[in-house]
Amino acid sequence: MKKILVTGIDGFTGRYVAEELSRRGYDVIGLVYANPIVGQVACDLTDKEAVKRCIDSVKPDALIHLAALSFVGHEDQKAFYDVNVFGSLNILEAIFELGLDVSKIILASSANIYGNPDVPKINEGQEASPVNHYAMSKLAMEHMVKLWFAKLPIIVTRPFNYTGIGQQDNFLIPKIVSHFCKHKPEIELGNIDVSRDFSDVRDIAKSYVDLLESDVKSEVFNLCSGNVHSLSTIIKKMEDIAGYSINVKINPDFVRANEIKILGGDNSKLFNMTGSKPSISIDQTLFDMFHAN
Repeated sequence: MKKILVTGIDGFTGRYVAEELSRRGYDVIGLVYANPIVGQVACDLTDKEAVKRCIDSVKPDALIHLAALSFVGHEDQKAFYDVNVFGSLNILEAIFELGLDVSKIILASSANIYGNPDVPKINEGQEASPVNHYAMSKLAMEHMVKLWFAKLPIIVTRPFNYTGIGQQDNFLIPKIVSHFCKHKPEIELGNIDVSRDFSDVRDIAKSYVDLLESDVKSEVFNLCSGNVHSLSTIIKKMEDIAGYSINVKINPDFVRANEIKILGGDNSKLFNMTGSKPSISIDQTLFDMFHAN
């Protein structure tokens, strides 16, 4: 049984990736920041020696690095770079210095690196143009990681927006679903005319494990559904599921500067090179989230 180390296993994505790995017969070990439970180790990713000790204690056959500072509205800008860039570097250096024979290292970047390009679907060749520090830190991480492509079997993923049961309510889709679950008459949102490529987290988890099991390395992949929906469309779908209409109040304080208007992804490279493709529609995702409450 191959041993897979998953950083950020206690996060939204990590829990689903761990479930998918276990379902396929892997021995899953989680790396968390603090308070580890059985099957987990704890360390601060910004502490290189602590990272090295943790990885040495596990000696994984492969690693999926999901841990990151990912909330775009986070106030400490420096922390984005400390965690997302240097935390990732510490992992790669630890694996290399320990001489571990790993089959694959997958590092999560973000589709936010693309910024706001005027194209209907973004492929991996699109020029990066980040508009916030979260995206800039992820792009810096990608450039750093490419220095290691010749030394370690690495894949970088660029997930677009995704959601599902268990995502925190400070993210947009769970906030909308939560209002409908509580039968609230009104919801305050920012710009509802923005459009995003929303995937189900279960499909994203499957893609990570498909990449782990592939022969591919030294590549960058979009993780997305290939379909774009506006927030106004999402609200209409939720109204149909919940059986009532909600009053949407636009709050200017919720409208971000440099808001990305449309962010749609092209997932053909992932499918062509690994056969991995999404299977869960946004309608099913919203339905499942609503009925899970």
